[in-house]
Amino acid sequence: MHPAIDRILHTEAEIQERIASVAATISQRLGGEPLTVIGVLNGAVVFVSDLIRHLDAPLELAFVSASSYRDGTTSGSLELDFLPAPKQIEGRRVLLVDDILDTGRTMKGLVAELYARGAAEVHGCVLLDKPSRRVVDIDVDFVGFSIEDAFVVGYGLDFAGLYRNLPYIGVLKSEHATVPADDAEPPGTTPSP
Repeated sequence: MHPAIDRILHTEAEIQERIASVAATISQRLGGEPLTVIGVLNGAVVFVSDLIRHLDAPLELAFVSASSYRDGTTSGSLELDFLPAPKQIEGRRVLLVDDILDTGRTMKGLVAELYARGAAEVHGCVLLDKPSRRVVDIDVDFVGFSIEDAFVVGYGLDFAGLYRNLPYIGVLKSEHATVPADDAEPPGTTPSP
């Protein structure tokens, strides 16, 4: 276990098993019709890459950059930078995939934007749901795990750009959940999982 991690919430094996189960549910509910899968950068990259390999539908893959965290542990204003081409959205069924549903601002803003850009349907899918932190009214169709209110990293989730490569989801120790000064060493730079 990485020295910056307090405890592991979900092991690599648990994550892979749950992804296969979520993908089976998505395939069953959405059927075999074409789908545009849009992953939210950067946190959902690992999740999306594993998820799409289990989906039984012809799909296009696209990404969108959206962020409400500013190298810290609290959610700020939403910034959107769309990457998908209009043909990947207009009139399409969209599966919007994110790493975590926390306050709900990112997901709600993205869903509204996708509909504004002409999506026929938008289905939300998140690896982690933190319902105790919700500040806007939004639910998603597909959830990997519901978790407690703790700052988690690993399996694509980061703190200040670090820890995405951990193969499990762990709770970051509080002493590592501070933004380093510009000239300081980043927290937890030891790359071992």
